[in-house]
Amino acid sequence: MSEQTVTENSTSKPITVSVIDDDPLICQALAMILTESSDGTVKVLSTATDGTQALEHARAEHPDVVLMDIDMPGMNGIEATRRMLDLTPRPHVLILTALSPSSTVQRAIEAGAEGFVSKTDPAEDIVKHILAICQGSPQFNTDSQRQLMNDLEKDRFRSRRDEARRLLDTLGDRERKAAVLAAEGLSNAEIAKDMFISERTVKAELSSACAKLDVNRVLLSRIVERADL
Repeated sequence: MSEQTVTENSTSKPITVSVIDDDPLICQALAMILTESSDGTVKVLSTATDGTQALEHARAEHPDVVLMDIDMPGMNGIEATRRMLDLTPRPHVLILTALSPSSTVQRAIEAGAEGFVSKTDPAEDIVKHILAICQGSPQFNTDSQRQLMNDLEKDRFRSRRDEARRLLDTLGDRERKAAVLAAEGLSNAEIAKDMFISERTVKAELSSACAKLDVNRVLLSRIVERADL
């Protein structure tokens, strides 16, 4: 930690922290590491091994920061974080996790978490995240940033897919079937053979589908592709 950081915090009270992890050995190790690596800027008040204990400690001790594991028996870290929104004063929550499964970051943010640190991050980095979050700066390590971007992209895909499916659901059965086959690259003759109708009827069904959605055949195929049927 820099000399400037130590000087700035030496005249102020230490930031109080509660460490939550389902493994008591990890709790003890983190408490010791934070104490030894923070030059007195961080004070660990307590440790807990599940979400219920985490809430009890937060209500009784009013820590500035809670390092919160996610996968715990009983109440998990996401739910515990959500319930801490109702506490006064409300602690800052840094999620302490290996970022698994997918969508962990997004769910934690929605629950009120302000950042992520990994159990494998260097102790000095965790201390820096703790200090920074108390200054109002959200803290996300590289892995959490990467997962958040991936999850947001998946959400955008699902949103586009759902909208495309909604549009296709406004079509009649034959219009929809003809549109799907056209998007797969079948010619009008091949569609007619597959659907047991005439080519003229295929053209009529595709024209009707385009008119209902106010698109041309190229855009109609794009909607089908986006629907990911």
